[in-house]
Amino acid sequence: QVQLVESGGGLVQAGGSLRLSCTASGRTFGLYAMGWFRQAQGKTREFVAGIDSSGGDTYYPDTVKGRFSISRDNAKNTMYLQMNNLKPEDTAVYYCIGYRTKIPTTPRDWGQGTQVTVSS
Repeated sequence: QVQLVESGGGLVQAGGSLRLSCTASGRTFGLYAMGWFRQAQGKTREFVAGIDSSGGDTYYPDTVKGRFSISRDNAKNTMYLQMNNLKPEDTAVYYCIGYRTKIPTTPRDWGQGTQVTVSS
C-alpha cells in the first residue's frame, strides 16, 4: 500500500519561505513521477508542481513559476517543494501526489496534506 507523508507546513509571513517534504513508502519511488497540488478553502484543488521520475524535468503553473522549486532524492524516497517569496494567496492545504507514470499525468496517490498559511 502506497503511503505519502507530508511535512514542513506552517505559518509564515508574506515574502517568507517554507520547504515541504514528502516521504513515500510502499512503492518503488524512483520509477514514477511525483508532484504537489494545493487546495485553498472554498476552491478546487490545483496543480502546483511536478517532477519526472529521474528528477530531470520539472513542471510549474504560471502562478508559482520562479518562486517554487520541486526536487527529489530517490535514494531517500523523498520529494521536496521549496517555496520562496510566499504570498497570502498561497495559503492552502498542500498535498503530495504520486503518479503511476514516469512523467506527471493523472494523480493516483495522495498524501494527507499539510497546511501552509501565509499572513500579510
